[in-house]
Amino acid sequence: MVVNFKVFKKVAPNNMVTLYMNRREFVDSITQVEPIDGIVVLDDEYVRQNRKVFVQLICNFRYGREDDEAMGLRFQKELILVSNQVYPEQKVEMQLTKMQERLLKKLGSNAFPFVMEMPPSSPASVVLQQRAQDESQPCGVQYFVKVFAGESDCDRSHRRSTITLGIRKIQYAPTKQGVQPCTLVRKDFLLSPGELELEVTLDKQLYYHGEKIAINICVRNNSNKIVKKVKAMVQQGIDIVLFQNGQFRNTIAHSESSEGCPLNPGSSLQKVMYLVPNLAANCDRAGVAVEGDIKHKETSLASTTLIAGQDTRDAFGIIVSYAVKVKLFLGALGGELCAELPFILMHPKPSRKAQPEIEVEN
Repeated sequence: MVVNFKVFKKVAPNNMVTLYMNRREFVDSITQVEPIDGIVVLDDEYVRQNRKVFVQLICNFRYGREDDEAMGLRFQKELILVSNQVYPEQKVEMQLTKMQERLLKKLGSNAFPFVMEMPPSSPASVVLQQRAQDESQPCGVQYFVKVFAGESDCDRSHRRSTITLGIRKIQYAPTKQGVQPCTLVRKDFLLSPGELELEVTLDKQLYYHGEKIAINICVRNNSNKIVKKVKAMVQQGIDIVLFQNGQFRNTIAHSESSEGCPLNPGSSLQKVMYLVPNLAANCDRAGVAVEGDIKHKETSLASTTLIAGQDTRDAFGIIVSYAVKVKLFLGALGGELCAELPFILMHPKPSRKAQPEIEVEN
């Protein structure tokens, strides 16, 4: 049986160091993260000189605009999560993958494997979308594999002998559906008898990107107020845990309906509204959370952030959540009645198939 691999290749500007990786997305299953593996190939001159070469896993967290930085103030933190010496080789037990074994045979004696374990409490890859004309670095969490030559892993790397390849830490949807979301809210009115009742139900808790969300709405008007229209929204919640007041929301899909309205006292209304949250309808909006690098062609809305517990919440740079919000409009004097239901929006776990092509990035 012949097994083929899709390989990413990147070469340093001086052509002395080459990095090979068979994937750039690594799955976080909450309790553990897939190991980051690859091959570093050195030129004969570096091997003869016995130059030290290191590979590092870098987490870059930008939490403010690059244009606002002044007088030494930086809104960016760069963390070295893992640092390993690739050459000269260290005596460390390493479980090689099939891709590494094949590349070692093909690339010769100047090829050196590496494996890095990403901490499970590290945040998922997510950035905040910028305006089209903004060329500065986006706010968010990004990961890089860095390979460089130096005297130590703390040495300042030189651009000509350094490789940085962007990777993503991602989460896929769980295999089991949760409890069906349902909520019931009531509102009574000062100096008016009776109350207005709003019940909202979703057909399931877990949705995939691009999937249609069915919102079941039931209104029972036992008050003397009149319901003039109904509005349903999908909101993306973003919590930047570094700031005390770093929470905000974006409405990424919405729909209004006056069908069945005005709803008079003593009447009831039951209807289903459909919404599809996607990035295509929000591609020009700044502040929307998207997955990984926004310049990547396959970017989508950021998935819901799944965390093991609230005690690990502070380790995540940006936490993304989603909710459906239904609002009843009662006019200027009656006010509004709102109901909110959280849900999970994620990608299904794909079946990884080996691919024959080799992709080169310079």
